[in-house]
Amino acid sequence: MAKAVIAQTDVRAYFHQELTEALEHQQVHASEETVFYVVNLLAHFSRAEHLFVDTGEGRALQPLAEIYAQALEAPSREVQTASLKRLGDVALLIAGIFSDSLNRKLVDLDYYIAMGGSAYGHLADLIRDSLQGKALGDVFAELAAKFAPLVEVLGEVSERAQLTSGTDVLRLYEVWLQTGSPRAAERLRRLGIEPVAGEWRTH
Repeated sequence: MAKAVIAQTDVRAYFHQELTEALEHQQVHASEETVFYVVNLLAHFSRAEHLFVDTGEGRALQPLAEIYAQALEAPSREVQTASLKRLGDVALLIAGIFSDSLNRKLVDLDYYIAMGGSAYGHLADLIRDSLQGKALGDVFAELAAKFAPLVEVLGEVSERAQLTSGTDVLRLYEVWLQTGSPRAAERLRRLGIEPVAGEWRTH
């Protein structure tokens, strides 16, 4: 029987439901704090400008090796922390949600898993004695330890939401936020997301 479509008020609620169901289906345990972090990561990257960087020749996905180099050469702990966090976040998103895109690249899924898990592990160690560490240290440690299983979980989320096909929920939600497009709104409703008029904003 097809799963009933439940209207959601925002993309976070949608991803929370999908992520929770995928975790249960694959019998992967993750703390509520880690689930909350991953849900917010998915919502954050629903804005294309948060994922891509300006290269001078247009916007593109920054290579993981380049982000890693920025972390190594960081002039301060704050910059290093931010670079390691972005490295882990981007690696998790691409490996989990958009793994099909790696089929056309020189680097493979194992590379993203190794880089992302290592970044979160270094980050957990780096912030351990800080205020941020008290709040997020355990989350980053869990993301490092369970990176590969979480990639599989996000792969299921991607398949269920058809993110690797023409019905890209992240892109649709971005179009709705920027334009209020009735067509984008209708396609979101078919995926179980009910756009709220107050969320639409122009730039």
